Amino acid sequence: MSDFSPELPTLGHPLTDWGSIFERAARHSPARDLVGLGLGCLAAAARADGTARDGGGLLLRWVVEQLPGLQTASVWRGQKGLWTALASSLTTPETELRQRADWLSDVLDRELPDLDFPWGAIGLLAAPRRDHLLVYQWSTPAAAEAFWPRVQEWSAAVECLWAWNEAALGAQDEARHLQGLLDLTAAWNRATDSVDLLQQIAETSTAWIPCERATIFLWDRANRVLLGRPALGVDGGELRVPDDAGLVGQVVQTGLPGRVDADVPVEQAQVDRRTDVRLNFHTRSLLCVPLWGDDGQCVGAFELINKQLGNFDSRDLGHLVLLAKQAAIALSGLRRVEQLVLSQRTSAAQAAAAVQLRGSSPLMATLRESLTRVAPTDLSVLLLGENGTGKEVAARLLHYESQRRDEVLVAVNCAAIPDTLLESELFGHEKGAFTDAIESRPGKFELASHGTIFLDEIGDMSLSGQAKLLRVLEDKTIVRVGGSRTIATQARVVAATNQNLAELVRQRRFREDLFFRLNVVTLEIPPLRLRGNDVIELAQFFLEGFCQQARRPVPRLTDAAQTALLQHPWPGNVRELRNMMERLAFLSTTAVVEPRDLSFLSLPASSDSSTLNHLALNLPLAEATREFQIQLIQHHLDLTAGNMTDVAHRLGVARTNLYRKMKQLGMSDP
Repeated sequence: MSDFSPELPTLGHPLTDWGSIFERAARHSPARDLVGLGLGCLAAAARADGTARDGGGLLLRWVVEQLPGLQTASVWRGQKGLWTALASSLTTPETELRQRADWLSDVLDRELPDLDFPWGAIGLLAAPRRDHLLVYQWSTPAAAEAFWPRVQEWSAAVECLWAWNEAALGAQDEARHLQGLLDLTAAWNRATDSVDLLQQIAETSTAWIPCERATIFLWDRANRVLLGRPALGVDGGELRVPDDAGLVGQVVQTGLPGRVDADVPVEQAQVDRRTDVRLNFHTRSLLCVPLWGDDGQCVGAFELINKQLGNFDSRDLGHLVLLAKQAAIALSGLRRVEQLVLSQRTSAAQAAAAVQLRGSSPLMATLRESLTRVAPTDLSVLLLGENGTGKEVAARLLHYESQRRDEVLVAVNCAAIPDTLLESELFGHEKGAFTDAIESRPGKFELASHGTIFLDEIGDMSLSGQAKLLRVLEDKTIVRVGGSRTIATQARVVAATNQNLAELVRQRRFREDLFFRLNVVTLEIPPLRLRGNDVIELAQFFLEGFCQQARRPVPRLTDAAQTALLQHPWPGNVRELRNMMERLAFLSTTAVVEPRDLSFLSLPASSDSSTLNHLALNLPLAEATREFQIQLIQHHLDLTAGNMTDVAHRLGVARTNLYRKMKQLGMSDP
C-alpha cells in the first residue's frame, strides 16, 4: 500500500473541483475507462427517473457487478466516533460494520487503506471534511487479495463518480431550498407585526429544515436577557432566559454557530435543562446560529430543536445561516415600518389632541355631536360659517375623529390660488405640460388619496375648476394636467365657505350640480356673538396659552372686562378674540384686564342676510328679538334653497310651528 498518495487535494465542493477529481482518476489509466463506464450508468439512471437521487446505490451496485468475488460496497461517514451509511449496494446497509466503529475510525485517522478480511476500507479524499470511507466486503480471501493491488484505481474512479452524483444531488436540493427560501421570505414580508412575523418564521422554518420546534431569540443587552418567540407552553408565548444560558447564550456571546447532537454526552451538557422543565419538553438535538443586525452587531439567535431524523448536519447549518440572514432582514425591515407607523400615529394623536372645538353653549354641543356622528363616514361635508368661526378646526376634527386619522390632511385655500394654477394644484401636472412644468408633480388630491382634503373658500373657485372638481367627486379619479393616465383617489372631501352658495347658484356663479354634490352633509359653524358665555371660556383659554408662551402669569379678567367681551358683536369671530388675547398676553403688563385694555375692532354692520344687523342692538328687546328671528330663519332658507323641512330640522322646531312663526313675523311662504 506504499503507493497510496495521502497528499492528494481535499475538495471543498465537487462542483468547483472537477479538475482535481479527474486529475486523481487520470493517474491510473484503467480508472479513466472506469469513470467513463460509470458516468454512462449514472446518466442512464438520471434519464430514467429525472433525478440522480438513487445514483449512489446504483453506482455501488455497478461496482459489485464489475468485480468478481465482491459481495457488497458501501460509503460511510464518520462524525464524532459515530458512523452512518450514506449509500450501499444493498437495500439495507451492513449492520455488522456498526460494531467495527473503532476500525473505521482508525482507517479514517491514518488516511491509509486497510484490508481486514472480509472488509477493506479506503478514504474518499474528495469529501468536504475527509470523513467518508469506501468499504468493500469480499466473499473469499483470494478475491480480496486479487483486487487489493488495484484498490487505488478503483477507488479513484468510484470517488469521481460519487462526487458527480453528489454534485447532481446537491444542485437539485439547493435549487429546491432556494425556491423554498424565496417563498418563505415572500410570506414573511407580508407580516403586519413582529409577533406575527416571528410566529411565521418559526412555523415555516421547521418545515424547511425538518425539526420539532424553532425559536427566534432577540437580545436585550441592557437587561442581559434573551427574549424567545414563539415559546409554546409559556404565558404570552415569550421565553425569557439569561443571555449566557445554554447553547443560545454561547452563540450570542461568541457570534459563532453551535450544535448539539443527541448521542454525544459532552455536548448534551450545553442544553439548558431548566428551560426544558419550564416548557415540559425534552431537547435532544440543537442547531443555533447568530442573527446579525444592519450595523454588524449580534442582535439575537435562531435556534432549531430536535431534528426529525438523526442529528443536524453541515447542510442544515448552511441552510439555517441563509434562513437567519433573511429573518434578520425581515425583522429589521418590519421594525423600521413599525417605528414609522408608531411615529405617525403618535404625531396624529398629538395633532388630534391639539384640535379642540371649545365651547359649552347649546349651539356648540349640537355641532360637536353632528361632527362626531359624521366623522366615521366617508361622506362629503360642507362647512358653512362666517370668517373666523373655526371652519378649519371643524375640518381637522372631522379628519382626526375618522378612520383616516393616520393619513394625511391636505388643506387648500381655493381663494388664494390663481385660476390658471388651480387645476395643476389640485390634480398635478406632467413634465412639459406648460412652460414652468420642469418635472412631474402630484396634485393635492393625489397626495390626500387615502386621507382628507379640505377645500377652504370653495365659493371662490372658478366655474371651470368646479366642473373638474365635480368629476373627481363623482368618478373618484383624476388626470394630471398634460397627462392621459387616470389616477384613482379615495380622498374624502371637506369643503368650507363663508358665502351663501344657494345665492351663488341663483346668480349662476356656482354650479348647481356641484352644490348638491357637496351638500350631502352641511354643518354650520355658529358665529361667536351667538355663543353666549363661550366668549369668556375661549378668552380664558387663549389667554392662558399665550401667557405660557410669553412666560408670564395669567392676568385676571375683571367682571367689567367680561361684560365688555360679552357685549361686543365680534365681527371677526373667534379669530378676532384669539388675536386680542395674544396682544394682551405679550403687550400688557397688568395683573388684571380692564375694559380699557381690550382693543375691539369697529366695523360697519354687514348687509348679508346671514349676519345679525348690529343696529338691532340699539332696538328695544321685543323689536330686536323679532329682527333676529327674521334674519335667522331667512338665513337658513337661503342655505337650504327654501327647503322647509331642512330649515325646521336646523332650528329644532316642528315644520308646522315654523310656518306659524313665519306667519307671525310677517314672512312670506317660500
